[in-house]
Amino acid sequence: MGANSASTECNASSAGTVIDMTGFDNILDIDAYKDTVTVQAGVRLGTLADALSEHGLELAGSHDLMDRTVGGAIAGGCIGPSIGEEGINFASSVIELKIVTPTGQVAKIVDDNKKFLHAFRFSYGMLGIVYEATLKVRPIREFVVTHRRCSIAQFAAAAESLAKTEIGIKFYLMPFRDRVYLDLRRYSDDAPASSRTPWKLKDWGESTVLPHIFKSISRVVPASSVRYRIMDEISSATQGIVNNRLVSSGSNSITRSRKPAKDKSKPLQYSSWLFPAADFAVVIQAYRDFCLQIQETSGFRCDMPTVGFRLSRDQSAMLSPSFEEPMIALRAVSTQTEGWEDFALDFAEFAEHWGGYPLFNETRGMTIDHVASVLAERSTCFRKFRRQLDPTNRMMNPFLSQYFL
Repeated sequence: MGANSASTECNASSAGTVIDMTGFDNILDIDAYKDTVTVQAGVRLGTLADALSEHGLELAGSHDLMDRTVGGAIAGGCIGPSIGEEGINFASSVIELKIVTPTGQVAKIVDDNKKFLHAFRFSYGMLGIVYEATLKVRPIREFVVTHRRCSIAQFAAAAESLAKTEIGIKFYLMPFRDRVYLDLRRYSDDAPASSRTPWKLKDWGESTVLPHIFKSISRVVPASSVRYRIMDEISSATQGIVNNRLVSSGSNSITRSRKPAKDKSKPLQYSSWLFPAADFAVVIQAYRDFCLQIQETSGFRCDMPTVGFRLSRDQSAMLSPSFEEPMIALRAVSTQTEGWEDFALDFAEFAEHWGGYPLFNETRGMTIDHVASVLAERSTCFRKFRRQLDPTNRMMNPFLSQYFL
């Protein structure tokens, strides 16, 4: 277990041992000549990004949720908005791992052994315990950020062309307002020097202020129609003020977003699914209709905007979510617990119907048959590889065993 940010039980066990890796939190070496960094598995991504920036370096792979640990981001998978082919999954930047095998042996996996690195990325702890990693990093590269607001139909009309572009795409979807707020990123040598302050304000608003305000509104405004109207107005104002007016440039060294569940007593609920970018024009309109139907039939709706971003194709990991083609992620987020579990199951049914790809640390309600279908031969290869390393299933827990035994 790293930061314990998973929304599933992929890192839990009621009848075994859970090893907390957050004590392994040293940055061992930053090599500005080779553009590499060696860290222990418990180092937080945000802490590492700050340390690298002092040397003029930044993390190379796409990433989000900066409270996560490096080990969790490698083994549990870490995704974020990709800018071209340089923005592939965070785990792809790993060039060396030190692990403890299921039999208790210490081993080193180096870049020359592509087969092992290919398997350990996105392995969800099923192959062994990562305790140290060397990552490829790069000099800080600035990007410019432009913002657009459009309807869901307008976004759908542009989805196919956006899926093929080298521009990084993150968006905030408000299905009950028929609105999408786009955050478009592209590298530019002429980008102005970026400041941390706007990004800190953005993160603070999205991960702290809005959730607390919405929880307070839920307590004091009993009428759902009034409550949700207020929440949507606040979300729209936040997007307009913080993003459009403050955030105009950035880099991987300063952009950050905290995990959705920092406060254990009042966590945010979230579930992520990924969809083929080529089909997303249809999927996003179907998702709007799905959200409207769920509210009409059950009274439940997510009070936070749905967050989405584009992932480039990445074949560096056996279980890579974008192994076959570019994908677009949808992360449904809500402050409400009552009704959430049913929504997550309905969202899973919707996603499976549209060929959605799950993340085992972020996706709720996925079925065994669907996992076998979308992973296909890769699932078979991974299980064979896992059985060779862990024939007694020492690294397996009840949740993951549903899909990989």
